Amino acid sequence: MGEWTIGIIGGSGVYQLDALEDADWVAIDTPWGAPSDALLIGRIHGVRFVFLPRHGRGHVVSPETINARANIDALKRAGCTDLVAISAVGSLRDELAPGSFVVVDQYIDRTGGRANSFFGPGLVGHVPMSDPVCPRLSSMAADAAATAGATVARRGCYVASEGPQFSTRAESRLYRAWGGDVIGMTGLPEARLAREAELPYASICMVTDWDSWREEEHAVDVAQIVAQLHANAGTARGLIVELAKSLPERREPSPIDTALDGAILTAPEARDPAMLAKFDALCPRLLAR
Repeated sequence: MGEWTIGIIGGSGVYQLDALEDADWVAIDTPWGAPSDALLIGRIHGVRFVFLPRHGRGHVVSPETINARANIDALKRAGCTDLVAISAVGSLRDELAPGSFVVVDQYIDRTGGRANSFFGPGLVGHVPMSDPVCPRLSSMAADAAATAGATVARRGCYVASEGPQFSTRAESRLYRAWGGDVIGMTGLPEARLAREAELPYASICMVTDWDSWREEEHAVDVAQIVAQLHANAGTARGLIVELAKSLPERREPSPIDTALDGAILTAPEARDPAMLAKFDALCPRLLAR
């Protein structure tokens, strides 16, 4: 058992956490490069929180250029035990109207060219991703969102698009046929990297638009999305406060805390020391083997 440290990855529209007490911005270097921004570290109702704006303050980092490896490493380096990601998404379902929230539990990857693993030549590993989010954390986040006043769908399949353009109507209809429920540009490789970093991960998505599949709707535009983001942002910040209030006093271990046990195929004597050194924060016990 131990203390919670909740990492919050703030997506579009969530660039600050006003509820944090005694908060300071802390710059963290990582062996994977620079994260999107410094980390804002403080406490809410006694719980330690570490906040990272995924796109940087002022929204200066586009989805396809986010250094997700550096972001996840920096959050782990800052002592995070669990991660809650907040994202803006388009809806692929009639029942998921703009303004509602979706707790994602599955992904379809349509990205390309992004660094999607910490592993590579000299250190080969394969983590299980059949269930890509933490059910415990997702359930608590869904409860917190409902308490904060959100309309919440507790399951949903997230289609991760490369971006930065929005979908064509044909693509949007295809994603619906595949079983996608919402579409965004940042959920992957973030969820995969969180698993490789042994960090339980929950994804809370704010629906801003209908994507492009509805013939009767106008094409998605940024002005529409920004307007809905402003409407959703207060609820998003409220759910973080409610999550802090509802967390058990002590954090019980999660199976995800040891996700790398048995995941590495490279024999200890064949592991690249330079690759291992990059795991000093992600999984320190690897260096001792």
